[in-house]
This record gives sequence, C-alpha cells and structure tokens, in this order.
Amino acid sequence: MPKSLKVSDISHPVEQLAQVRPDELMPLPPPYDKIEEQPGWKEISPAQRQKYEASLDGVVAVGVPIPATAEEEDRLVEGFLSGLKKLLTKENNWTFLQQLMLSIDHCARCQNCIETCPIYVSSGYNDIYRPTFRSDLFRRLVSKYIKPGGKYFGELKQGAIELNWRTVSRLLELAYRCTLCRRCAHACPIGLGNALITHELRKLFSMEFGYSPKEIHDKGSMLQLKVGSSTGMNRLAVMDNVEFIDEDMSDLTGLSVKSVWDKEGADVLLIHNAGEFISWPENPGAFALILEAAGISWTLSSELAGYDGINYGLWYDDAQFARVALLHAQAAKKLKVKKIVIGECGHAHKALTVIADRILTGDLSVPRESALVLLREIVMSGKLKLDPSRNDFPITLHDPCNMVRLMGIVEPQREILRKIAPKFREMEPHGVYNYCCGGGSGFAIMSPFNFQDWRLSVSGRMKLKQIVEAFADCPGPETPKYLCAPCSNCKGQIRDLFRYYGVWEKQRILYGGLVELIVNAMVDIKEPFIKWEFH
Repeated sequence: MPKSLKVSDISHPVEQLAQVRPDELMPLPPPYDKIEEQPGWKEISPAQRQKYEASLDGVVAVGVPIPATAEEEDRLVEGFLSGLKKLLTKENNWTFLQQLMLSIDHCARCQNCIETCPIYVSSGYNDIYRPTFRSDLFRRLVSKYIKPGGKYFGELKQGAIELNWRTVSRLLELAYRCTLCRRCAHACPIGLGNALITHELRKLFSMEFGYSPKEIHDKGSMLQLKVGSSTGMNRLAVMDNVEFIDEDMSDLTGLSVKSVWDKEGADVLLIHNAGEFISWPENPGAFALILEAAGISWTLSSELAGYDGINYGLWYDDAQFARVALLHAQAAKKLKVKKIVIGECGHAHKALTVIADRILTGDLSVPRESALVLLREIVMSGKLKLDPSRNDFPITLHDPCNMVRLMGIVEPQREILRKIAPKFREMEPHGVYNYCCGGGSGFAIMSPFNFQDWRLSVSGRMKLKQIVEAFADCPGPETPKYLCAPCSNCKGQIRDLFRYYGVWEKQRILYGGLVELIVNAMVDIKEPFIKWEFH
C-alpha cells in the first residue's frame, strides 16, 4: 500500500511526493497479468527533471518550468492568488460559480467517492490520486487565503498549509491527473463535483498564466480557431478528404454515397469530430450512407469550425470554449438548418448540448441533438433493411462518460445493438456506472514527456480490465470480437491501449463506432463493411 499523504505535504521541499510503481498497480486479468510482460515505465530524464515540475509523482503532463529566481517564485504565487480570487467572483466566473461554491462549502469528507475513481483504484490506492486530495487542498487554500479571517482561523479549522511555488506548480500537474469523468459526483450523497474543482483549477492556470497542455491549446483550440479544425485540415482539405471517403464507401458497399455540403434549410447539420476524417474515415462514411438510405435531409458545413465538433476549451478554458461554440452555432444559423446533430464524439456532446446552453441564447439557441437518438429512430423505423446475422460475433459496448453519465443517453445505443447484434453483451459496470476510457478531458491526445505511459498504465487500466472481462468466454485470438465505442476521443485512447498491451495480437478485439455495425448489418451492401484489421 502506498504511503499515505497529508494534504499539507504538497508544499514540502522533497524531490518527489509520490511514486508510481508498476508492481503496485491494480492487477490485470490474463493474458496481461504477468508484471514482467507488461510495458515498461518511462522515467523522465535528469535534464527534464531539472527544468520542469516533476516532483508531484515523477510524471509530466503540462511541463511547468521550475522558477529560476525568487522573483519568479513570487510571481507564480501572486498570480495563483489573483486567479483564485477571480474564480470566486460572479463577474469573472458567473458560468460555474454557484456549483463551485456548493462543492467548496458542503463536502462532508465522507470519502464515499474515492473507491469510485478508476485512477485512484488502478494506481493501487495511491493517495496523491484520491479525488478528495485535490479538492481538500483547494478548499484549504480558499479558506486560508481568500475567505475573510482565513489567515487567522483557516489553519485552526482545516490544518496548516503553506502556499509556495511548489504548492502551485504541483497543483497544476495534479489538475491533469483526473479525467473529469464525474464518477465521484455520481457517488456523492449530495452530488458535489471533485471534477468541477479540477476543471476550475485548469481554467485558473490557463486564463491567468497561459499554462495548459500544448496538445489541447496550441495544437487544439488555437488551431481550430485559426484554420477551422484541430487536426490542422482546412475546409478544402476536409472536403477533398470526404470526397475520397464517399468514393471508397461506394466501391465497398455498392451503394451510391455522396456527402452533402452547405445545403440551406436541411433538417440536419451533422458535425463530426474532425479526427474521424483522418483516423477513422469509415465512420463519417457510414453516417453518410445511413442518412442517405433513410431519406434524411442533411448537410455538412464548410464554415470555420463547422466541420469539426471538437471543442477542447471545454476541458481547460472558458474563453476558448465560448469562441468555438459560437462558431458552431453561427455555422448552423447561416445554413438555416432545423437542428445540429452531433456525431460520435462524447466531449462534443457535452460542449454543444450542456455547457453551450450558457452562451447560446436568443437567436443562437439552435436545437441540438445526439446522433445516437437519431440513429435509434432510423433503425427502429424500418427504413433500413437489416440482417442481424451479419453481426454474429461477440460485441460489447463502451459508454462514453459525457454522453452517458453526464447526459443520460443510455438506451438508444443499446436498443440498436439488441436489434442488430445477437451476441451483444454488457461490460460490468455499465451505463451511468461505466468507467472512463482513461483518455477523457484531453488525455487521449496528450503524450508529452512520460505522460503516455501514465495514461495507459494507470488512467486507462480499469477500462482495459473491463474490456478483457467482457470477453472472458472467448478470450483467445481465434474468435474475432468487437468493442463498440461511439466516441472519437475514446477510440483514440482505446487504440493506444490496444497497441500498448498488444490486445489485437493476443485477443483479436477490434474497436470501432456504432454506425459501422449498422452498415455492416444492412442487407443492401455487397460485402461485409467491418474488416477484421487493426487500425
């Protein structure tokens, strides 16, 4: 059992607060149960340790430079206090202040939430990853340094804690040891959010200092605002790519597939995660085929960000989030569509349907709907001729956190699978009790320094265990199996997990979306759509 930490230890001048040890991690089921055969752990170099903050747990996600002078140390502390005060004022944080204050003031410290955290459990109960460790630290800092009389009474009530540059820099790294999956809030007797506190910390560091992972800011939301897509593809590149996808789909299925661009007055504006166009083109291709076959009036938008449902600002920066969400709404208004339908991307669901309600008011309040709901209507309507026997192989379902636990979209995808997949089986637990893929909140695209080892060995460990156990009755590679993951971000994490542990070679589990299974069951296609080849 890892050594227990006190929250006040965060400020201590030690080389490293916590240690991630592969032999102390949660055991995995066969064929991944032999520690000596599991992937190794990459330590950061001595040069990197001298330059960047790594004293939290030996892992670097953001790469905060270690202050070189006392003045730089002071600026870090002063900037943190300035940002903390802004988080707690209505004029600076009207969007989340009420929820934040509830989570600050009403935690009973019952610790009901900690066993629900996949990172805490997978790490072997390493105290640094306990959901309440980060939240308690935040509360104590607010109590001592922000609330009236805190410097005199805060320590008596909460225990001594020092705010120095180590506290601040470690807290930033600690904010990127949580996937924001909200299992803890689901377990809380009064629904308080450790994930919300984590999000607010990320926001503080981004909006006050400009500190955030390069993958979700420089190469993410900034790239999307400049060229229209976080992949770096501009509108012409995307349109050319979609043309090739349509041609491939037509050749493969024998059906005419032609995606529609910029059609005014369409019933549906379909917005994909742009990563699909590059990494999983069969997914937007399958959407196009299904919508056409069902007679749906639909379109794609070539407007800036109109062809990319990604909104990385959701994870770390309210201003970046708002800029992207406005572009999505403006694209829909320009085309005068009846509604936006969000493709298979979990965080795009949360961004456009839950959080965007705070800013998309008045004329910008465009109706928005999950693709899972529309797909369920199409499949159940009988508009498509479907043969379930074409999907006669073991299939399990991953529940993306933002679609399922946050938004309650639980049954549409299951109704579809029960209709078209005779060997569908659930993971345990499933539905709103599901486990995060380990790549949530931006982790799936983050691989700086040694962070990839951490997210695959620790953050994604519980999901790998779930997947393996779902196919316990057919574990070997002689039986092809399908993991349905209707989320682009989750697929990216699962792809990396499978490569890291050799899952395809050891068990022949293929991963993919829901629309691919629907097309595979269509009677009118000339050959199987799902190809048993690992991406």
